[in-house]
Amino acid sequence: MRRSTLRERSMLVGLGLAVTLLVLAPLAAPGYVLSYDMVFVPHQPWRAELVAPSDSLPRAVPLDALVSLASQAVPGWLVQRLALVAVLLLATVGAGLLVPARHPVTRPVAAVGYAWTPYLAERLLIGHWGLLLAYAALPWLVLAAIRLRTGARRALPLLVLAAALAAVTPTGGLIALAGTVVLVPRRGGGRVGAIAVAVVLLLNAPWLVAAALTRADARTDPDGVAAFAARAENWSGALGALAGTGGIWNAQTTPASRSSPLAPVATAVVLALAVLGYRALRRRWPDGVLDRLVVLAAGGFLLAALGVLPGLGASLEWLVATVPGAGVLRDGQKFLVPYALLVAVGFALGAERLAGAAARAGRAGAGAVLAGALVLPVVVLPDLAFGAAGRLRPVAYPADWDAVAARLDGQPGEVLSLPLGSYRAYPWNGGRTALDPLPRYVDADVLVDDTLWVGTSEVSGENPRVAHVRRVLDAAAPVRDTGVRWVVVQRVAGGQRMDPAALVGLREVYAGEDLTLYENPAARGAGAR
Repeated sequence: MRRSTLRERSMLVGLGLAVTLLVLAPLAAPGYVLSYDMVFVPHQPWRAELVAPSDSLPRAVPLDALVSLASQAVPGWLVQRLALVAVLLLATVGAGLLVPARHPVTRPVAAVGYAWTPYLAERLLIGHWGLLLAYAALPWLVLAAIRLRTGARRALPLLVLAAALAAVTPTGGLIALAGTVVLVPRRGGGRVGAIAVAVVLLLNAPWLVAAALTRADARTDPDGVAAFAARAENWSGALGALAGTGGIWNAQTTPASRSSPLAPVATAVVLALAVLGYRALRRRWPDGVLDRLVVLAAGGFLLAALGVLPGLGASLEWLVATVPGAGVLRDGQKFLVPYALLVAVGFALGAERLAGAAARAGRAGAGAVLAGALVLPVVVLPDLAFGAAGRLRPVAYPADWDAVAARLDGQPGEVLSLPLGSYRAYPWNGGRTALDPLPRYVDADVLVDDTLWVGTSEVSGENPRVAHVRRVLDAAAPVRDTGVRWVVVQRVAGGQRMDPAALVGLREVYAGEDLTLYENPAARGAGAR
């Protein structure tokens, strides 16, 4: 496999910066982008719960801990921007370097083909920026694996760095581990392969240990299988959406362009060129690499499709309800990352072969083929540009948030966020849905309802403490009976309707336009649970 030249690497970095600027242009304004699970705060306090959540599953381990540490040194708005820039820049450059190109435009085609996908757009809108770090890291991990298979042991640090970036979330860690297990081992290189697998497994230890120690039930609600199953976005159905790297379960985080009747046509063109490029890929990569990446991509695609394939949905429901930890498979579309990478690399080489065939036949248009392939991803998904067509816009937190955080600073006891509901739609956030920021904003253990509503479907949470609080409130009993020390009522947030009688017996500590803080005298002096 030919190494890239300094000129090619510089060109890819420039292209990556251009893509980053085009997608993240609105983030030049001050403030914080709050979109579903992407919630940053000025300074996220450090707490033991960030690395060892006692009553919830470690879905954000070690991601939240890393954000907390970073925000002790720099403000949260800068951490957010650096993370999102890293996603787009690393994805662009990594995919470009991975493709074994012979034409100077082939690498840019692969770079844009991987950095400008429905997968990235949908996961960005739903706020899964930690998973997107794994998306950006995978090309680098595959590149390191290829070099290790050719005997270049110096590539091991690159593989470890890529895996470390991916392992900031459990799903990313699993993708990195699977990639290492499938791609690295080779005949005669057992020691290096064993070291690589062991190190990547160790990088997954934070969330594995936290999962073993939590009191939360690691079995999950089987209703989540249907709720999180891949979703049709146009006439091609759910499988067609997955083939185009889309199909996320949340319709609100799908770009409008994905509903176009031409979207499946563009997917068919991309896949046809990808198939055309695999012959060149097989010749230019070391023996066995392509076959192994195909296995990895096929496995990821199968996981993505489990919820919609006939007969497999019921099996998956049984699995997540019975086997601890199997709930990670509910949102299977997350595992399309290897498939998206394989398609992007094959697409670039297919365009290169088609352009070469046109040139050899003496026909005009060889340059137009590569130019068309370069801009095709942007043309069929124009609403990824400018912050997903303006949906990713920075906002400022109202002053009430700092006021409540100051009053809770250093105070013992649990905090309950009301009204019940894990997601909010604040007017000051343009009515856009976002995860409740309170657990990250204040230095306290915050109870937030982890029940998730997908349309009219209710998916139960796993936190036993929150379940107890919900039962108390559902019985029309006052909050004081839950044993929490503090209650924050978010007056302008969405969520379930709250009976004013629930606040009987609480003492008002702070009242603002957005937030009201109460203390439970019955729990005073009890300390944190």
